[in-house]
Amino acid sequence: MANFVEVTTQQQFEDFLARAGKCLTVVHFQAAWAPQCEQMNEVMAELAKEHMHTTFIKLEAEAVPEVSEKYEVSSVPTFLFFKGGEKVDRLDGAHAPELTKKVQRLAVTKSVGETAETSTTDLNQRLKKLINAAPCMLFMKGSPQEPRCGFSRQIVALLKEHNIQFSSFDILSDEDVRQGLKTYSNWPTYPQLYVNGELVGGLDIVKELAESGELENTCPKAVNLEHRLKTIINQSLVMLFMKGNKGAAKCGFSRQILEILNSTGVDYDTFDILQDEEVRQGLKTYSNWPTYPQLYVKGELIGGLDIVKELKESGDLMSVLKGES
Repeated sequence: MANFVEVTTQQQFEDFLARAGKCLTVVHFQAAWAPQCEQMNEVMAELAKEHMHTTFIKLEAEAVPEVSEKYEVSSVPTFLFFKGGEKVDRLDGAHAPELTKKVQRLAVTKSVGETAETSTTDLNQRLKKLINAAPCMLFMKGSPQEPRCGFSRQIVALLKEHNIQFSSFDILSDEDVRQGLKTYSNWPTYPQLYVNGELVGGLDIVKELAESGELENTCPKAVNLEHRLKTIINQSLVMLFMKGNKGAAKCGFSRQILEILNSTGVDYDTFDILQDEEVRQGLKTYSNWPTYPQLYVKGELIGGLDIVKELKESGDLMSVLKGES
């Protein structure tokens, strides 16, 4: 396949970037010993068939160390995205859906009317929303369950040790956020901790706050998970835990249950379990129900999609949603 190639030298790498011009080039920094790299090469091969104007390059990271070092590649698989010889995005790890999404987004040529100023404004608005997504927000490498650098691991341990409730964003999953937040906050490194939309600082600052006893006063304390789940379940008479929200379901089961609820005309609220891993896992245990969506009425579990379908077919759904049975 002409647009899916392997390069073995720095010169070859630079030549391919130069020839690609403004077309997208995707570079996979791989290792022969890593099975996940081979799996991602299969994904790249399929993408290459769909995006004939995009160049896909396999590069053995350890064989071309000067390129790996230049772009701070320290693990495999890592994907870098180039346009006009400049790096425009990055993806660390074997995340096939995310790779596909980034290729689809970046392979589209931007319209002439889109300016750098507009792009920066849009990014800043997005960063502001992310920073304010939770009272205590941690931007880190990886997730609290799987930190991907020592500094991130340490700050997560500190926050948990002091019973701090926080949400997180994996900056390795989005290069725009990773680079943009450095400028937005004038803070060049990660992790970064924000409280009520304001930057607290990185690991050293959090350590100092913990040692001085000020961390608990600075950050919101964690609420007992069971109490938190009860509060969310009871925030509306009819409460649906789903993937996505009312406006945009993110799985077929959630989409079907929305259609059924919308057809009844009954008021209900939703909670997106994809946005909160603690709730997503905790509610399975709390309700002894292993899958989503989950529907609650007056704080009591009704069930998932199959149960709701059965209630609709039997004619009992309306009375259940109104709390009459």
